[in-house]
Amino acid sequence: MRTDPKGTASGPVAGFLENPIVGMAPWIIFSLLVGPGRFELAVGLALVAAVALIAVSRLVNRGTSWKLLELADVVFFASMAVVGLLASEGTRRWLETYAGEVSNIALAVIAFGSMAVRMPFTLQYAREQADPSLWHTRGFLRTNYMITGAWGVAFLVAAAAGAYGDLVLHNPNNIWTGWIIQILAIVAALKFTVWYPDVVRARAARAAAGKEPEPTNWAGLLLPLAGLLIPIGIAVLVFDNMWWLGVALIVAGSLLTKRLSSES
Repeated sequence: MRTDPKGTASGPVAGFLENPIVGMAPWIIFSLLVGPGRFELAVGLALVAAVALIAVSRLVNRGTSWKLLELADVVFFASMAVVGLLASEGTRRWLETYAGEVSNIALAVIAFGSMAVRMPFTLQYAREQADPSLWHTRGFLRTNYMITGAWGVAFLVAAAAGAYGDLVLHNPNNIWTGWIIQILAIVAALKFTVWYPDVVRARAARAAAGKEPEPTNWAGLLLPLAGLLIPIGIAVLVFDNMWWLGVALIVAGSLLTKRLSSES
């Protein structure tokens, strides 16, 4: 690990902590774990993760600034832990059923709210990895609006899926609404966070060289999602009664992965 003149650490660990995906880890942990009989476990692990991330971040990057998402992590999960401890049995059952949707909606509000006040939450992380001369450029700002918006949409999709499973199907553990759709939404946002900045940099490089922009290569974004169809198909074969759908997903995932790999 190295330290720059401002006292901010640099290196693999510091770079990892400066990624906005890390700040969303407690929310992802909570939204995927919470359910009937698992509220205490989910909120406890999420709160531990939130506090640990702040502690490690301050230890490694002593000159780093406090971030909106870090503070929201601790406040939200500490509040949920207190409510869980003091709540009545009926309230606890409600939390076990709907806390996943509440957390997903809360994060979507943070994402879109930060965009509304012209400070998308990924911007605080991106500025720690970019030269200050880029902070106010159109491309840099647009990239962060796009990534923050992608996360907002992902968590809205996860909230809608969970709500459908709870309110319509009356089955919070439904494999599609409780797991597959939510995981796909999060993985899509994760991949977009990595993929889109590379696309923007490639476009900028070609523009600086006076070259025409190339068509966007979507294979790099879609390949991980196509690969997920295979384990999803296996899960459907094991846990669902629609064996034909499981087989179809495995075949489709294999064919799409092969085709997209040749295009990436």
